[in-house]
Formats: sequence, structure tokens, C-alpha cells
Amino acid sequence: MDFHLPKMNGIEAFQALRADAETSSIPVIAVTASAMPEDRKEILEAGFGGMHTKPIHVVELLSTVEKALSPAKCR
Repeated sequence: MDFHLPKMNGIEAFQALRADAETSSIPVIAVTASAMPEDRKEILEAGFGGMHTKPIHVVELLSTVEKALSPAKCR
């Protein structure tokens, strides 16, 4: 999920997904141009399954997706 969305930020969108029973267990990875340590901390503390900064490096993104979908992470 892109972290900077037009009508809400990524944390608000993520919280909306978690609040809905149908989407509450979907792993979500934040994608953002914000690479500051405080941004990373905020995103990961919110509960995202991972974070990638732009530009996206496909191999790294696929590795994060694989980790987010691993049985240990799935609820």
C-alpha cells in the first residue's frame, strides 16, 4: 500500500483494513518515499508487515512479500 494516499494516510487506511473483519488478516506492506528513521518506526509500530522505500527494488519487495505471507506471520 502506498503510504501517501489522496484522502487519508497509509496508517489510517491500514487501520480501516484492520477494523473490518473481512480484511483484518490481510498482510499489508507500506510503500513510501519517506525514508527517515522516524517514518520507518511509525509505520512498523502501526503493524504493517514490512516497509519499502521508493524506488522499489523488485527482488527486495518480493522477499518482503514472501516473509509477510509466511505461515508464522499469518493469523
